[in-house]
Amino acid sequence: MANARIVWVDDEIESLKSQKMFLEQKGYEVITFANGYDAIEYIKENRPDVVLLDESMPGISGLETLAAIKEIYRSLPAVMVTKNETENLMEEAIGSQIADYLIKPVNPNQVLLSLKKILDNKRLVAEKTTTAYQMEFRNLFMALSDNPDAEGWPEIYKKLTHWELEMEKTGSPEMMEILQSQKQEANSAFFKFISKNYLDWIQAGSGNRPVMSPDLMKEKVVPLLEAGVPTFFILIDNLRFDQWKMIQPLLEEDFRLTKEETYYSILPTATQYCRNAVFAGMMPLEIAEKFPGQWKNDEEEGGKNLQEEEFLTAFIKKLQKKDIKYSYTKVVGNQDAQQLVSGIHNLLHNDLNVIVYNFVDMLSHARTEMEVLKELAGDEQGYRSITKSWFEHSPLRQALKKIADRKIRIVISTDHGSVQVKTPYKVIGDKQTTSNLRYKHGKNLNYNSKDVLAFKNPKEGGLPLPHVNSSFIFAKEDGFLCYPNNYNYYVNYYKNTFQHGGVSMEEMIIPVIQLESK
Repeated sequence: MANARIVWVDDEIESLKSQKMFLEQKGYEVITFANGYDAIEYIKENRPDVVLLDESMPGISGLETLAAIKEIYRSLPAVMVTKNETENLMEEAIGSQIADYLIKPVNPNQVLLSLKKILDNKRLVAEKTTTAYQMEFRNLFMALSDNPDAEGWPEIYKKLTHWELEMEKTGSPEMMEILQSQKQEANSAFFKFISKNYLDWIQAGSGNRPVMSPDLMKEKVVPLLEAGVPTFFILIDNLRFDQWKMIQPLLEEDFRLTKEETYYSILPTATQYCRNAVFAGMMPLEIAEKFPGQWKNDEEEGGKNLQEEEFLTAFIKKLQKKDIKYSYTKVVGNQDAQQLVSGIHNLLHNDLNVIVYNFVDMLSHARTEMEVLKELAGDEQGYRSITKSWFEHSPLRQALKKIADRKIRIVISTDHGSVQVKTPYKVIGDKQTTSNLRYKHGKNLNYNSKDVLAFKNPKEGGLPLPHVNSSFIFAKEDGFLCYPNNYNYYVNYYKNTFQHGGVSMEEMIIPVIQLESK
């Protein structure tokens, strides 16, 4: 960062003339003061880029000077340059939010390096990230060209997510555009992969396919159950893999990450299908046949996810492990959340505690309706950011912190993800056609077959038949399904909102995470 202004405060400033000249030769403007008072007065009128501070000065110490400066400019970076190596001073300086700590005598290059780290950090990170992604671009391109299988696709998606999060730090719109283009290509290839393989997976059944919604409990939760070690299975509704990466550092403050995996959501990637399949351990068709009174199709009145606890009970009974003590808790509002916080210790007596937390799904639906959320989560970065902010201050995090000192296991997962929709596809249907944006079912659907994955016989896809001759269609990539009437209004209303129900990596390749006590 050429021409950056440095304020250097030291009562022996005369002895640092050679250091000052060295920095000026490197393009920095260096203003020097022999005491803290003069430096503070100067900084009130002239905001520098960095302050270098000695600690031991007559009149006012370096830490006192720092405190006064932080009152003027809270975010102004400061570097302590001092002979004092005592641990107490270091801790106090770090507590005062210094950017760096240098011990005298200092080498001119040492000071330069510290300044570069503070002032050029973003540029250096951006350059390195861009170079690294350019090298990885070809590898990802080759991986996509190599017909990835069910195990290969999650690896590609994880890598794209990694680079998306890294690229955000660079602030480079050009590189982000290239990455988004590669992600689009990947989603296009993923749609073809799912179109070709999905029905075979359903017919093959568990054991002969990748882990899918009905397999999740059996494969990823039940094997962890151990006497004396409570397992908490937390299903955060509609949590994408990138959103998991945002809350991961917060969870790792209290717990140790032991496994980070993904599994495949079934179609449609919608709560009533996926979540019921998770807890029943069955495809929706089988649930509808075995629990005809409890299963509701899209167009039927009433809640579609009110029987999860009953499905879970039946699933555990089928395991023939009568001694499993379990609980089921559903959080759909603040009152439920506060009850979870106050009662979390009571759950430690169980082998398995299932907690369904509905926040992220409410956020994605509310984001369509509420202008405030459209502002906050107008793009992918905003959507991730609001998820992180929610978890950081959430009752769920408070509850987990309360039991972090106990020997427990945690599995965090979800039922489906979501995708930001941008491309409208026209669909014509009769009155019984469902209103969902990423999938529809009805008797006389008229659509462009290139835009969707269609199940002419839903039973082959493990789905109940709402009406005779009903078929299901699922939007591909970033598409959303609109009727011709009021077409432009609905296109503008829903464009760039986050939806789920269709076929995309974001909706179908979803996290299943294991953590344990530290």
